[in-house]
Amino acid sequence: MEKQFPIKKIIDDQGNLIDSQYEGEIDQELVQQLYYHMLRIRLFDRKAISLQRQGRIGTYPPFEGQEASQVGSVLALGNDDWVFPTYRDHGATLTFGADMMRTFLYWNGRSEGVIPPEGKNIFPAAVPIATQIPHAVGTAWAEKRKDTSNVAIAYFGDGATSEGDFHEGLNFASVFQTPTILFNQNNQYAISVPVEKQMHSETIAQKGLAYDIPSVRIDGNDCFAVYFETKKAVERARNGEGPTLIEAVTWRTGAHTTADDPTKYRPDGQGENVINPVERLEHYMKHHDFWDEAWVTKIENELTNEVEAAVEAMEQYPKPNPEDLFDHVFQNNPKQLEEQKHAYLEHLGRV
Repeated sequence: MEKQFPIKKIIDDQGNLIDSQYEGEIDQELVQQLYYHMLRIRLFDRKAISLQRQGRIGTYPPFEGQEASQVGSVLALGNDDWVFPTYRDHGATLTFGADMMRTFLYWNGRSEGVIPPEGKNIFPAAVPIATQIPHAVGTAWAEKRKDTSNVAIAYFGDGATSEGDFHEGLNFASVFQTPTILFNQNNQYAISVPVEKQMHSETIAQKGLAYDIPSVRIDGNDCFAVYFETKKAVERARNGEGPTLIEAVTWRTGAHTTADDPTKYRPDGQGENVINPVERLEHYMKHHDFWDEAWVTKIENELTNEVEAAVEAMEQYPKPNPEDLFDHVFQNNPKQLEEQKHAYLEHLGRV
């Protein structure tokens, strides 16, 4: 199956162009757009880890190493399309237009953090594994029935392909030929379980065969391969040609979450030879006269200031209402929940 689904790439690890058919489509505007957003979400990610270590936000799932997969794919979408992220795809949602302060707020345990900007179709991050896939497919079906050209992209990891929601989502997408991009980020581990132990398939892309869904396997650290293959899938979906399954083979540099210790399950030295997506794009830029030291320094300073301002705004946000812990689930709270609420508010001195 690896022969049937070879990993497609446009640049190699050192940033050399190896697929010349895209040479005319890679211009300075695209290169700088990709680099800007990949650097932006990396600075966000590293700041979030620092905040968690300082006790200023809760447990956090890093995504460093997956910047090309998230930025390259989401930049292929249109403004009215839908994004269905996992808990690790805040890089994609930030690039699509999510508010950075609210994203920090989410990881500080605030429900306000899932509210997207007006006019942005961003679903709340799905912490349960694979549940967002049927949601994305159903939304895409609704868009098709409304006769719009909008598409939905569902992000999920390799572990999600072992869940029933994945197979139900693919079957539904296939039967109803929904305009859905099923974007898998195969980062080699489902928490602590390596991909070869959680499935016997050689590839994730081949799982689309059972549902007659066109599938492709790409280098998830090659931002150009991600962008152009996702763009093809988006165009297929808009043209009424149905869903596409994309397997982006990538690597999660850090831990599964800040509560995780990858040294307990990753062999020593694993992943050390992986060239991260930002560095790979830097190589390409230098090879093709797109590198501008002054521009890079300027945007890095601007992005650092943006991140710090978002953190400051998050920490100055009004304190949460303790009653939110108990409300907004039932129309009328059960007796036991009301008793818990009363006891908690009494402890706070509010009753």
